[in-house]
Amino acid sequence: MTTTSPADVRPDPPHSPADDGSLAEFGYRQELHRSLGRYASFAAGFSFISVLTTVFQFFAFGYAFGGPVFFWAWPIVLIGQLLVAACFAELAARYPISGAIYQWSSRLSTPSFGWFAGWIMVIGQIVVVAAAALALQMVLPAIWSGFQLIGTDPSPVSPDGAANAALLGVVLLVLTTLVNVVDNRVMSVINRVGVTAEIIGAVLIVVLLLTHSERTPGITFHTTGAAQSGLFGALAVGSFTAAYVMIGFDSAGEMSEETHHPRRTAPRTILTALGAAGLLGGLIVLGGLLAAPSLTDGHLGVDGLSYVLTSSLGDGVGKVLLADVVVAIAVATLAIQTAACRMLFSMARDGQLPFSARLARVNPRTGMPSAPALVVGVLAAALLLLNFASPDAFLAIGTTCIVMLYLAYAMVTGPLLVRRLRGGFDTSGTPSSGTDETGAPLFSLGRWGVPVNALALLYGLLMTVNLAWPRAAVYDPAGGHWYFQWFTVLFLAATLAAGVAFRTYRARTATAL
Repeated sequence: MTTTSPADVRPDPPHSPADDGSLAEFGYRQELHRSLGRYASFAAGFSFISVLTTVFQFFAFGYAFGGPVFFWAWPIVLIGQLLVAACFAELAARYPISGAIYQWSSRLSTPSFGWFAGWIMVIGQIVVVAAAALALQMVLPAIWSGFQLIGTDPSPVSPDGAANAALLGVVLLVLTTLVNVVDNRVMSVINRVGVTAEIIGAVLIVVLLLTHSERTPGITFHTTGAAQSGLFGALAVGSFTAAYVMIGFDSAGEMSEETHHPRRTAPRTILTALGAAGLLGGLIVLGGLLAAPSLTDGHLGVDGLSYVLTSSLGDGVGKVLLADVVVAIAVATLAIQTAACRMLFSMARDGQLPFSARLARVNPRTGMPSAPALVVGVLAAALLLLNFASPDAFLAIGTTCIVMLYLAYAMVTGPLLVRRLRGGFDTSGTPSSGTDETGAPLFSLGRWGVPVNALALLYGLLMTVNLAWPRAAVYDPAGGHWYFQWFTVLFLAATLAAGVAFRTYRARTATAL
């Protein structure tokens, strides 16, 4: 029996043959268990974004390079990502299938192009899992020094902090992998409870920070202390924080095969998850800038929001709120790993990956594809080992995952725009009726489709270049590690090369047979 929350209660049946029929329309049979309602679908997207995880993880970086003015990168990125999310909402209504990016790109362009979109996306998701797990280092030692198991310096940019972050991250990955194997109902309950706790905690943090303000919002127009010179440079690098936060809203689409009435539910939850996270995250960033004891003592650019909470609100209240952040980090890591598992499952089900038969196998009792969970967990843990090599790996891993996802998103919005311009995208929807499971019209941008889509693609490409640009001052500040300066470009090149090698080998094998 499916566990539900009040927000999951609907006047129509929780599950209907139309749900399974929509999947059969694309040639797939129902294997994953449908147990997610509206709130659970929202939780999938919101927990991937996880404002408490990502803002606490990257606030210090944004402030160090952008100064207070980095706040204004937030609304810019939010608007850009809402354009992308609007396009994704249209596609989620028409193609309610796991492996959303791969499935959408394949159907809008060619199977080969779609394969590379899925390949880049799933590798990016694995890197995001590793990056999210590293966030524990930003809060656990601030709650209790005993969590600093390696060395004495908790700063994630120090050798001790980097190594400890990897250790804590591996422990978290063991737990999230276990949950991703057990049952999707267990996963759904953890997601919903965790997201509810995160939203409550985020609202409390916003209220407390704003009521403990030390200065006026006018400070956000200053670049005081920014490592990047000039307003453009401060915003360009400062935007990394917002860009890292506002990814993963497509997870509601990834979970379509486990969602009741996905054609109606997924488009709404894609937009509401991003909107809610964007609003709360922006207010937290603003509150942190206004409530920080000092903007010039160096703490804000190193210790970030953990320093603001414990300094401005006191150890008691601050540490309670930090404990809520720990919950958010754990749930975010779980949600991101789940999304990556669904992408692997979807591609393997089409026979598009090595060991596809094993990766596509679903446990009939739990309704979970177990092998993808183990693969994602092991590969993410392996990435964490880079932190033992150098503290600079923290930023390299974080930036790389954003670039990978932004590029994969552009590989959907690009073909979608081409289809629109050629008149080949049917805004009435894939189903012959042009309606969702309840008979309502499918979500559509209508006549705004072309301009919204064009701006979404342009924004995505510009941000991809901005994020991947090999700035030595950002990626290799200490010098001597050229591979970290070029890490994102090299990692993307290696990902593409591995993809080409696999597809070439597969084509030759098929020809020989």
